[in-house]
Amino acid sequence: LMHAAHTTLLLQPTMTTLRPFRMDDLFRFNNINLDVLTETYNMPFYLQYISQWPEAFTVAEAPDGSLMGYMLGKAEGAGKLWHGHVSAVTVAPTYRRLGLARTLMEDLDKLSTDVYNANFVDLFVRASNGLAISMYESFGYVKYRRVLGYYSGDDVEDAWDMRKALPRDKSKESTIPLDHPIRPEDLEW
Repeated sequence: LMHAAHTTLLLQPTMTTLRPFRMDDLFRFNNINLDVLTETYNMPFYLQYISQWPEAFTVAEAPDGSLMGYMLGKAEGAGKLWHGHVSAVTVAPTYRRLGLARTLMEDLDKLSTDVYNANFVDLFVRASNGLAISMYESFGYVKYRRVLGYYSGDDVEDAWDMRKALPRDKSKESTIPLDHPIRPEDLEW
């Protein structure tokens, strides 16, 4: 699958390159992943995305070669539930507030529309993360449903499943909010 959106963009006042994530980037993204706001995963998780959805695993690179942020995405589902999914989008603290998260999200939206022909894009976000929820809402996402106890560990927390309808879903049926919460075991994908 080819995705034409990997290109050089002008983000104030410096040039940023969006390109596919490469294996050696796994050794270069600590400036992004060691931030408290970033969910991190084990190495096999990243390798799975590189091998299964390379077109949806995108990195933003600065002119000096440092990594600015990345999008970890994929496609999943079937029928009306066929969709793009944001597993992680994150920007290094030194590159925040430049519109880079929006650029990475728009890149996955375009991929999900033009290549996957998906109905919507979804993501999960901690229910307590008001800043991220507001950001996603400004990108056109809506709170679709609350997932009880989605985040496990020491701080069990609910998540919002947020969705953005794509052109294939003309009636925006995929984003009509549920009127009740669900549990993680009730998730379709």
